[in-house]
Amino acid sequence: MPMTRPDDLVDAELPLLDALAGLDAGSGGGDPDRPLAPGSDLTGRRLDVLLDAQLASRNLDHAARWLRGRGLGFYTIGSSGHEGNALVAAALRPDDPALLHYRSGGFYLARSQQVPGHDGVDDILRGLLAAADEPIAGGRHKVFGHHDLAVIPQTSTIASHLPRAVGVAYAIGRERRDGSPAGRVSHEWEADAVAVCTFGDASLNHSTTQGALNAAGYFSHRGSPLPLLFVCEDNGLGISVPSPDGWVGASLRSRAGLRYEFADSCDPVALFDTAEDLADYVRSTGRPAVLHMRCVRFGGHAGTDVESSYRSATEIRADLAADPIVATARALVGAGLASAGEMVDRALASRAVVRAHAESLVGVERLSSAAEVMAPLAPRRPDAVRARVASLAVATGGGAAPADGLTLAESINRTLGELLAADRGTLVFGEDVGVKGGVYGVTRGLQRVAGPDRVFDTLLDEQTILGLALGAAVSGLLPIPEIQYLAYVHNAIDQLRGEAATLSFFSRGQYTNGMVVRIAGYAYQKGFGGHFHNDNSLGGLRDLPGVVVASPATGADASAMLRTCAAAARADGTVSVFLEPIALYHTRDLHAAGDSGWISPPTAPDGWESGHVAIGAGRVARDAPGAEVLIVTWANGLHLSLRAAERLQREGIGCRVYDLRWLVPMPIDDVLAHADAVGRVVVVDETRHQGGVGEAIVSGLVERGYRGPLTRVAAHDSFVPLGDAANLVLVSEDDIADAVRRISRS
Repeated sequence: MPMTRPDDLVDAELPLLDALAGLDAGSGGGDPDRPLAPGSDLTGRRLDVLLDAQLASRNLDHAARWLRGRGLGFYTIGSSGHEGNALVAAALRPDDPALLHYRSGGFYLARSQQVPGHDGVDDILRGLLAAADEPIAGGRHKVFGHHDLAVIPQTSTIASHLPRAVGVAYAIGRERRDGSPAGRVSHEWEADAVAVCTFGDASLNHSTTQGALNAAGYFSHRGSPLPLLFVCEDNGLGISVPSPDGWVGASLRSRAGLRYEFADSCDPVALFDTAEDLADYVRSTGRPAVLHMRCVRFGGHAGTDVESSYRSATEIRADLAADPIVATARALVGAGLASAGEMVDRALASRAVVRAHAESLVGVERLSSAAEVMAPLAPRRPDAVRARVASLAVATGGGAAPADGLTLAESINRTLGELLAADRGTLVFGEDVGVKGGVYGVTRGLQRVAGPDRVFDTLLDEQTILGLALGAAVSGLLPIPEIQYLAYVHNAIDQLRGEAATLSFFSRGQYTNGMVVRIAGYAYQKGFGGHFHNDNSLGGLRDLPGVVVASPATGADASAMLRTCAAAARADGTVSVFLEPIALYHTRDLHAAGDSGWISPPTAPDGWESGHVAIGAGRVARDAPGAEVLIVTWANGLHLSLRAAERLQREGIGCRVYDLRWLVPMPIDDVLAHADAVGRVVVVDETRHQGGVGEAIVSGLVERGYRGPLTRVAAHDSFVPLGDAANLVLVSEDDIADAVRRISRS
């Protein structure tokens, strides 16, 4: 007996029900195990199961708006009209890593069907309600993700997850080349897995997407395995702006190195067959491909979007006629496996199940404290990190110490070699780091020792460099990418902000991407390069929740801190930015030519037994009996301050010089203890006066109750010019000495 339509149906639900009711009757008595088309692997039985996923996805969208209208839910960007992506999920294996954008609900539910006992509807409803027990983000956001489903959670709205997808595929490709299970270093995915990522047609125009497609084509052209399936879900709209007719196909078809295929979600059999063919192609050849899936969008961009304000009634009606759920039902009815009335009943039954489930979850517990919200951001297990560093010493045997010590660059080079020797999952890569050994020789010789598969050059694109790191890290490797200059990281900083920093947060630590991003930076390069090569802007790095920012000045500290960052990446999934002062790379002297005052012993200050500097631990770099002034600084500022302190000592002014070493988390409590003990503070800040690191030092001291004399010496609010003009805007030894003299008289 047909189900009665409930009285609380909303207008958005009626077109689907009416279309299902109007389906032409099939011949009846069809065989559910028979392929729906000659040569197809899609049977009626299989498609019938996928219809459940599609209907549930549509009804979840309606439930989201119902919950939001009652102040119970918080997210209304839905997947209505995109449910054809369920066919794509069915064409893949459940252990193929998937990175899904926010309209891939059908894919997620179809993937859930592939894992016995998994309730994808419950996952999504708890996400809509921001439930603290939601299985992936724990109420922090509504995302598609679950470790059991190999779905890596993404919050991307502009396809920022695509470079990571390239990295995941690169990691799988490395395993394919290795060929032996015993030789594998990454165990997150199977060696014959296919990475899949979905994105919208409007996002195609974003530089992040273009960079990822270019990188995939680059690897393919070079013959490097990159088993990646891009899926462009093309509904023709970016919020209110239509994509020009033919543009998406023309753009995707023209990509070198990428196989392109088109399929319409109004033809579920052809869509499945095309997706299956592409998945088999990517799996068997290791080469990337792109599926251009035509779909539609129902209900506007989100719950607050009034679609009729920018689309005509004719356009909206045309989309209603291209409903992928109706297309699936039509295929089943046409094959004689169901009637139109049964399709209507199934849609209503699915609605009832979803609505009842939603009502049962009303009142679910949500996050109730800042501590709960922030718990996955930055787990710190110093004992585990210390143990990890100690294991490196055992693995490398400590190494022989050069008699004359090491420069900063040599210390970093030697430590990278130790890490490569100790951990086969460690990768070092970036622009020019391989054969050349880096612009400043910091990675010189590493490729010869570790091999070109572990130390290698990338294409010149910071988004791709960081994306490779993101994908490699979530796949179980330890990437240490290099950004050639600090100025260049700003081209791709959202890969750190929107991807690296958020993964653990939005997965409750189920997925992590521990890595160490080495960046050559700061100024004082004696006239070289202007602002692209002399950059002192750190604001965009210091406000990334959970991300550690390390900035050593000496070779000894660089070695120890690099070990710490690598160990923390492995032990805690920590993302570290490792800022290296270019001007000090090859510095040997401190006070006078030939004094070798900047040369460091080749081990950590306390030896390999500790072998590291705990995250957030600063140090006193110089002290004087009865010191009158505390100088607080880091990196190039340390070199300048130590020189200035030596001059001031001859004038009878004693200084204690404190090296922060870590800019996030900053050892401000330790600084306060020294400030209270000495009584006067000069902050030497090589970054800019406005927005510089020194602002945080000063405010941190004041917030903690320091009331003594306090001043800051910082660079001017200027870009760094070329040549000697740089000296006019940067902090000098004279500036430091003058500030100390003034405050010592206060």
